Amino acid sequence: QVQFVESGGGLVQPGGSLRLSCAASGSIFSRTAMGWYRQAPGKQRELVAGITSGGRTNYADSVKGRFTISRDNAKNTVYLQMNSLKPEDTAVYYCNTHPPYRNGWGQGTQVTVSS
Repeated sequence: QVQFVESGGGLVQPGGSLRLSCAASGSIFSRTAMGWYRQAPGKQRELVAGITSGGRTNYADSVKGRFTISRDNAKNTVYLQMNSLKPEDTAVYYCNTHPPYRNGWGQGTQVTVSS
């Protein structure tokens, strides 16, 4: 069974940066495409960024040029570097496989962008 534990969220001012981390259990991580997702209050969960096992990335239009997804297969970890944060980036951020594994949703990590 695959599990994901997200960390690194917090309160940041507009224009600031945060780096999220996601630790994955399971031996298949290196062969699995991963994604960062977010859910803002009253909105559906959406894909923010994805990365294939080979390192190819894709991003939601709303975060292109500001967010960077990366992975370290030796550490079973995927990262999301978030720069130039905006109030509309406020959400709970989750990692999961891409496409998402039904039972892979963890607790997420809260990101709040506010002055």
